[in-house]
Amino acid sequence: MQNTLNGKIAAVTGASSGIGRAIVERYVAEGARVVAFARRAAELDALAAAHPGQVVPVAGDVTRGDDLQRLVEATVQAFGGVDIVVPNAGIARVVSFADSTPEAFATQFSVNLFGAVDTVRRFLPHIRPGGSVQFVTTFLTQVGFPGLAVYSASKAALKSVAQTLAAELAPRGIRVNSIAPGPIGTPLWGTVGLPEDVLAAVAGQISARLLPGAFGTPEDIAGTSAFLASDAARNIYGQEIVVDGGYTVG
Repeated sequence: MQNTLNGKIAAVTGASSGIGRAIVERYVAEGARVVAFARRAAELDALAAAHPGQVVPVAGDVTRGDDLQRLVEATVQAFGGVDIVVPNAGIARVVSFADSTPEAFATQFSVNLFGAVDTVRRFLPHIRPGGSVQFVTTFLTQVGFPGLAVYSASKAALKSVAQTLAAELAPRGIRVNSIAPGPIGTPLWGTVGLPEDVLAAVAGQISARLLPGAFGTPEDIAGTSAFLASDAARNIYGQEIVVDGGYTVG
């Protein structure tokens, strides 16, 4: 533990499992205190119990404005402000183009784009100078993958928002960047809507293209997030850092 985030306050959504939980745990290891937000209260409580005094759990849904406002108020009440905001909550569904109705777009955009942006918007008055905002996009903003047009579009829009916000918030001393995970072994992978045998076959094809030969881990993304949140990244603005095991190399 290097304490690169010592004394910093972070808010992380989608914190009960996968990448979000790994980010919370890495931040705590680096000396930060974290307000962890997700829908599953029991998992958040377990996370807080594992890190007494370091993690404040707040249960809620990023698509509900009242829940996000509770998150902001709980953070400000506990710590007076925030230094790092990571609106990590997201969903992925395989949807054919023929089935990509406005309703299908709304389902994924409501979490991946609108929920993420609204999280940052509500926190904005309370982000201290020197703060870091990190959106979580996807390597699929750079490559095409059948059935994921809706998901990829939601993340591509988020990438664009991050780049614009980087320029808009820089005068306030707030750095905005994105992390684009590649194939990562998380519970999200099992929720995309494919049968298990198809999912296994796709995973095998993807792994064959990865330079390490296997999916990455949530801790890989957490390490990148901790770096971007630290003072070592003080001159990085508006970038999308791709952590994909070399998938997009070609």
